Amino acid sequence: MPRWKALPDELDPQVREFAGQLRRLVDRSGLGIAALADRTGYSKTSWERYLNGRLLAPKGAIVALAEVTGTNPVHLTTMWELAERAWSRSEMRHDMTMEAIRISQARAALGEFGGPGQATQTKPAKPAKQAGPARQAGPAGPGRAKGPTVPQQAAAPSVDQFGPAPVLTPQGPPRGAVPGGGGGRRRLLMFGAGALGAALIIAVGFFTLSGKGGEPEAKKSPSPSASAPQLPAGVKCVGAGCGGKDPEAMNCGGDLALNSTEAVVGSVTVQVRYSKTCKAAWGRIQGAAPGDVVQLAKGAKSSKKGTVSAADTDAYTPMMAVDAASDVKACVTLASGQKGCTK
Repeated sequence: MPRWKALPDELDPQVREFAGQLRRLVDRSGLGIAALADRTGYSKTSWERYLNGRLLAPKGAIVALAEVTGTNPVHLTTMWELAERAWSRSEMRHDMTMEAIRISQARAALGEFGGPGQATQTKPAKPAKQAGPARQAGPAGPGRAKGPTVPQQAAAPSVDQFGPAPVLTPQGPPRGAVPGGGGGRRRLLMFGAGALGAALIIAVGFFTLSGKGGEPEAKKSPSPSASAPQLPAGVKCVGAGCGGKDPEAMNCGGDLALNSTEAVVGSVTVQVRYSKTCKAAWGRIQGAAPGDVVQLAKGAKSSKKGTVSAADTDAYTPMMAVDAASDVKACVTLASGQKGCTK
């Protein structure tokens, strides 16, 4: 039976090459996964994920592996950087695919793609009214005023286009009439409203930039990015954002974590691991047997359990956001029924 499982088919070629290189280094060192976990500080479960291509190893784990196997860390971290870029591209493609699927599902639910009677009906435009032929002026008769002749080519403007046209008399337009009819009045009102809106926008912008006392607002209220904590490369969460998440997947373990307290229950070591960078803690057990359980507690609140699976000797819990490692304790329940906690 081969030692390593086949790598996932969907892995990027650069990530596949990097995982294969890690496997060769481990084989050349002659170390087992459990021994590798003890010497590097990363759990056995994490190394199984790294070496089987299910999770990209953090940079700290790669440096620790180089020290254990006697490999030049510069060359190994160079390969890791290439694999990390490829892994990020794969995650981005996956996120874009999932977003496209969600958009398609939303559109289908809203009925944009089908269903009789759901298409938008567009009413055909009404043809413009044609002016009838103008009456020719006849000879003036008794009691009949002689009016001007209207050319046949002149068409009366559409009422829908310009509104009702004023009636003209030889003395000129009626008092109060606006040239151009109702359409001209509306255009004049719209122009005035637009000019007033532009003036208001300029005034608001001026007072916003000036602020009180003549100082720009940018100086008074710093941007959120200025106060956001700067995380080391690879670390994906801090504080409340780490709650309930895997410490290895978030790159909070390894060199960024320390064992704040630990206790021995039977032959099992139970520890509280704390990362000052991530401002979070988690519980871990080592030298355990399948069925042993570890849990992190903060007062009456408890984390999800970490259970040792078959062929494993360690397990850890998800993280809890804490200000200090002393705020929590780790408790173990052995398969035999024995229990114990850190102080």
